[in-house]
Amino acid sequence: MTDVYARQPEHKLFRQSLRDFLEKEITPHIDAWEAAGEIPRWVWPKFGEMGYFGLCFPEAYGGQGLDFWYQVIFIEELSQCNSAGFAAAMIGHPILALTHINESGSDFLKEKYLIPGIQGEKYGALAVTEPGAGSDVANLQTKAQLKGDHYQIDGSKTFITNGVLSDFIVVAAKTDLQAGVGGVSLLVVDRNVPGLSAQKLNKLGWHASDTGLIAFDEVKVGTEQLIGQAGMGFYYIMQRFALERLVMAISGVAAAEYALEYTLQYMAERKAFGRNLNKFQVLRHRIAQLAAEMERAKTFNYTLAQAYNDGAYQVKECAMAKLLATQLSDKVMTECLQAFGGYGYMEDYKMARMFRDSRVGTIGGGSSEIMCEIIAKAVID
Repeated sequence: MTDVYARQPEHKLFRQSLRDFLEKEITPHIDAWEAAGEIPRWVWPKFGEMGYFGLCFPEAYGGQGLDFWYQVIFIEELSQCNSAGFAAAMIGHPILALTHINESGSDFLKEKYLIPGIQGEKYGALAVTEPGAGSDVANLQTKAQLKGDHYQIDGSKTFITNGVLSDFIVVAAKTDLQAGVGGVSLLVVDRNVPGLSAQKLNKLGWHASDTGLIAFDEVKVGTEQLIGQAGMGFYYIMQRFALERLVMAISGVAAAEYALEYTLQYMAERKAFGRNLNKFQVLRHRIAQLAAEMERAKTFNYTLAQAYNDGAYQVKECAMAKLLATQLSDKVMTECLQAFGGYGYMEDYKMARMFRDSRVGTIGGGSSEIMCEIIAKAVID
């Protein structure tokens, strides 16, 4: 596949060093973490020590201040560890939780969460989705009522990555029930506050990730825990949604690449009717079609990544990228599993997990239906 970094040695060196780190420190444990349903605590400070959580954050807070392409490489390599749950946990911490604090948080919040977050001493979650509201952020039901020097939070969140074991949670809540989109705010809530409880959800895939249902029962947080201005949370979330969708598009194509490479290895070894599977024209043409579609999607993703690196904000295009890439990932996983025949359905082979893990791509971060509506509004309305 096209490698945009071919003329940038520093990116190639980073990719290789990250790949070496993952192969040595992470990949040997993936199956155990999938079975356990969680990632051990030592992984976070290890990633922090390597600088992986601070790639694009300011040096003043312990980051490295690098360009966005380092983040792209980070996403791609994690997406090829054969555990989308692990990838989601490690990507979600810096890109979902820390980004809000970095972009809109006070110096107090940056000192308290961004610095230890980059170091991996603390890790976070972003809690927006609710049992009755996913992409419809304007209609959140979780309330954060101002009572003197603190907010009281009541409500619940669901499908939250790192929702059970993380140290802090960036919570979207209504601070003004009458103000519509202008009534949503973001607050940082520490895990150990009274009234906060969480339970792990039993998922089809992403088994290594602790995806949680979180309840807030008269949870009190100081006013200093507010991110940015009260009532601006909806706009902060909308500003970050484009990045989240681009991340999911990049991850979807990277996972599909990994699946195709794994399938090609199998087809080169497996024989049927006296020939290797990669000699059957119907399979060869199927692979050719998938490779062409993946190349197209990856090129589109890279175009948007460069635009993001240059400071552009492309809502429609990132929605398009997520729509196409996650649907393509599902298609690739289905076709690759088919090439394995009965073995593709066995847990002893990697394809079963890849197939399960891919399925949430067209749902999380805004479903394909929501992506189509965003695109339709831009194109039609």
